[in-house]
Amino acid sequence: MSQGGDLERQVRDYWDLDAATYDHSPGHDPQTPVELAVWAATLRRLLPPPPARVLDVGAGTGFLTLLLAREGYRVTALDLAPGMLAQLRAKAQRRSLSIEIVEGNAAEPPRDGYDAVVERHLVWTLPEPKSALEAWHRAGPTGTLVLLESTWGSDAGPEEQLRARARALLGRLRNEPPGHHAEYDADLRSELPFGSGTSPELLVGLVDSTSWGPARVERLRDVEWATRAALPSVLDRFLGVTPRFAVIAG
Repeated sequence: MSQGGDLERQVRDYWDLDAATYDHSPGHDPQTPVELAVWAATLRRLLPPPPARVLDVGAGTGFLTLLLAREGYRVTALDLAPGMLAQLRAKAQRRSLSIEIVEGNAAEPPRDGYDAVVERHLVWTLPEPKSALEAWHRAGPTGTLVLLESTWGSDAGPEEQLRARARALLGRLRNEPPGHHAEYDADLRSELPFGSGTSPELLVGLVDSTSWGPARVERLRDVEWATRAALPSVLDRFLGVTPRFAVIAG
């Protein structure tokens, strides 16, 4: 198997196993009324109006996909992990939402002339993010690109890194279950260009280097506020959440 194929298999296997517990973390699948309302308003502001056709790349268990479908968008959910898509499909059926579901590599999307391409916290998992973004541009050459991301890891500032360590320590003291079934393999992370963290500057530079052309960044302070408001204690709210931002192009 080629190195690229081996990386794809490792990524697929990790997220396939993670599907069983992924939604146990509130940050992965926000469901409070305030969070859903803020996210819906954010998407409506950043995307063309419904019923635009939207490709959700790395859809996972479907947070963005389901919210977009509920808002009247025609959505295609693309993900590499069948376990994630099984969770998404079951949710869509329970909510009587019509969604096209495609199992496949993020760098090989359907080329159906989408009005927008969106992703949430996917870029760091991509072995070749620039090639993936070029493929997304071919899927929606006249559309809008929206990357929904956060500042984390080695690319966060000293204050945010300190807050992140404090949040992790608080979780351990409470014996809270981790956000994933296992740590990402260190060797696999080292193969990923953004495996050690992301920042607005890095992702704007990435988008600027592709056919999407000039990008702009928007801090999602309303999403941060809603996420912080859903936290269980004063201490949690003091420590806050990772800074959220969108990179938009097209």
